[in-house]
Amino acid sequence: MEFETSAPALQPSLPERAVDTATDVSRTIGEVTADLKAAVAALSDLLAKAQSGPVLPVLRRTVRRAPLTSLFVAFLLGVMAARR
Repeated sequence: MEFETSAPALQPSLPERAVDTATDVSRTIGEVTADLKAAVAALSDLLAKAQSGPVLPVLRRTVRRAPLTSLFVAFLLGVMAARR
């Protein structure tokens, strides 16, 4: 009866794993940065459009009159957006 012996699988060394991890982190940071820049640009555009209309002054007045209610509404909107 003969058994086939396979060569041991080579595992990456500690420095190779560190370089791979650093590369993955760098890519992730790059993706997050790009997404954040896109979100900031979209929010800036939205704020620019809102400032030109009557919505922003009404919203400011409402928040000043009822801050806790406005905070609750903002929280609910955040929960709804997070579940999407």
